[in-house]
Amino acid sequence: MLARPRPKILIVLHQETSSSGRVGHMLIEKGFELDVRRPPLGDVLPDTLDEHTGAVVFGGPMSANDPDDFVKRETDWLKIPLRENRPLLGICLGAQMMVNHLGGKVEGHGDGLVEIGWYPLKATEEGKKLMQWPEMVYQFHREGFSLPKDATLLATAEAYPNQAFRYGQNAWGIQFHSELTQVMMHRWVVRGAHRFVLPGAQPGRDHLGGRLIWDMHLKRWLGEFLQTVFGKVSAGR
Repeated sequence: MLARPRPKILIVLHQETSSSGRVGHMLIEKGFELDVRRPPLGDVLPDTLDEHTGAVVFGGPMSANDPDDFVKRETDWLKIPLRENRPLLGICLGAQMMVNHLGGKVEGHGDGLVEIGWYPLKATEEGKKLMQWPEMVYQFHREGFSLPKDATLLATAEAYPNQAFRYGQNAWGIQFHSELTQVMMHRWVVRGAHRFVLPGAQPGRDHLGGRLIWDMHLKRWLGEFLQTVFGKVSAGR
């Protein structure tokens, strides 16, 4: 008897060394297959998600406002999962691209503040109805986004008030990073050290020290969140 093929999740990454990290690990554990594409390196995104259960668009060092062709193409491509009502999760840059696609705005803080390190998060009443959210989350960004029209705000913070949202029933955007494994965080701290002098950024030791305290809660939340995003189309069906 032939084994039933595993449903695929489209994974969109933006650097050669980028990884889907903990998100990828958890999706594989749930029985999904990962179809990894890297548009900046020439990978083409599919014309339809008929062969995919959903998609996750990850972050990257570029801005959603950059004039690069791949940024424009990828932002426009988001119409496919939105039109086909497939589960779509945007993380940091991925969320910002979604906001631009939906007619919102991506920009830096008015006072030049960044979020690089661990910062408090507060769930909205709508967010609390879905799940218990972590009190601290890991951030690595210089720009934030407005809340798209007709989107529901799920979590907020002081410097960048729009931290997580749902659009319709199947599209989700989050500003923070829950996907980092320990190895990934060490790499980000080393390669991103030049950004720690920016206003509001935390020194590298606080990134790693904070992980010891708050990461277990962030990991628990991510498992529940992925179940919320992709649970209706679980690999077991």
